[in-house]
Formats: sequence, structure tokens, C-alpha cells
Amino acid sequence: MIEYLQQIDTDLFLYLNSLHCPVMDRFMYLFTGRFIWIPMYVTLLYIITRHFRARRAIVMVLGIVLSIVIADQLCATFLRPIFARLRPANLENPISLMVHIVDGYRGGRYSFPSCHAANSFALASFIWWMIRKPRTRAFILVWALITCYSRIYLGVHYPGDLLVGGIIGIIVGSGCYGLSVWVLRYIDLHSKHRDNPVINFALRGRTVTLKVADLMMYAGLITTFIIMIIALIKGASLTDL
Repeated sequence: MIEYLQQIDTDLFLYLNSLHCPVMDRFMYLFTGRFIWIPMYVTLLYIITRHFRARRAIVMVLGIVLSIVIADQLCATFLRPIFARLRPANLENPISLMVHIVDGYRGGRYSFPSCHAANSFALASFIWWMIRKPRTRAFILVWALITCYSRIYLGVHYPGDLLVGGIIGIIVGSGCYGLSVWVLRYIDLHSKHRDNPVINFALRGRTVTLKVADLMMYAGLITTFIIMIIALIKGASLTDL
């Protein structure tokens, strides 16, 4: 049964991977790259900080980062060594000679499950639950699907790799969103019964008062932003492109 499913997976991959042209080569290679989507991530960060109060914004951003890290590490660190499935384009794979690749890009050694699929669907599912606008939901879903297809197009993932990676991403992203909501409710409940300590300091002759909780959230937001930039520089998959 497993061999039969693997054969179907391989046949479907070879068919989809064979559908290529020079224009799509460039598009897919750029689409799956490290830096092309930085503006989108910055825009999402702006939307979150613009439409949510500081406390909710920092918890949601931290939840997004947590979901991506968990999905990525679950696939790359724990599952890939167990299944040890060679990438289609890996030179040790018997089908590698039939695989269309772009600019010599072959990715890492193992492919199952896909970190790109897990990471993109973890982000997409989190945004899906957080932002209820249809256009935003449609955009983030299309982005995740094209990201997955680009991995087949470039010859580094089977459809099955992407399917399982996507399912993992959806579960992790939805779970982290639920955890974020629980954390916010817990904070709101306990903040009503505690005095919030403040810090006073002079700024240009004026006394500025900041709540310690807000100061910590702003510090956390800056730290999270730095972590996201580092992750983007290293690639969509934090451990293995």
C-alpha cells in the first residue's frame, strides 16, 4: 500500500514538475526565495500593530513566530530524519535525472515533510483565524498554495511532502492561535485584580509615565521583529532550504 501511494506521489510530481517554461522558471525561483516576501511580512506586522492594542499585538506576533518555529522544527528536526525521504532533485535519488531544476537548485537532502509548506500554512492558518476579512484570508491562502506549488516546480518536494507539511502547519498554526487567545484572556483577567507598576522618567523637561507591562510588551515586539528578520534572511525554512 505504501509503495503504491509513493508511486502515485512520484508520478504526480513528475507530471507537475514537467510543466515549465522560462518565464515560470524565474517567477517560481524568486517566489520561493529568501527576501521576496519581506515586504508582505512587514505589512502584516504593521496591520497587527495598527489595528490591535499593544498587548494583543505583541501576543499575536509572538504566537505567529511560535507557530512557525514549532512547525519548522517539528518537520526538519524530528520528522525528516525518521522518514529520510530523499528530495526528488537529490543526485542520490534514481528519478533525479528526470527532474526539472532551475539554476542548479536542489535543496537539502531530505524532503518529507516540507518545511516550506508547514511554515507557510502555520502562518496562513494563524492569520486566517486572527483576521476575519475575506480578502486577507484569500490572499494568505493563495500565497501558501503558490509557495507549495513552487516547491514541486523547482523539483525539491513531492506533492505528499507538501500535503503532510501543510496539515502540520494548519494544526500548529490553529493551536498557537488558540493558545494566544487563552493567554490574552488570562492576562485580561488577572490585570483587573492587580495594580500595574509604572516607571516615570524625564524627557525634554516632561515627565513620561510608562506601565511596566506595556514597556515589556514593546520590548517583546522589537525582539520578535528582529527574530522574524533573522528567520527571513535564513530562508522560509529556518533549518533547511
